[in-house]
Amino acid sequence: MSLFRSEDHVERWLSENGFDRGESMPIDAVLRLARGWYTDPRSATWRPRTRDESQRVLTESGFVGDFWQLP
Repeated sequence: MSLFRSEDHVERWLSENGFDRGESMPIDAVLRLARGWYTDPRSATWRPRTRDESQRVLTESGFVGDFWQLP
């Protein structure tokens, strides 16, 4: 993951480093994802998420589209 100040910064970095553009998300969406994704495995009620539950966390955090579809 790389963090950038603006879309212009993204474009400049891509051009300078020769990379193709992937997906970009605003930091508030990444924060929503982190809050939903990371749970405390020490909790007595913790259990691994199913694929569908993980997909729901992505979708509810705003990560939608083909790129974000889990296999």
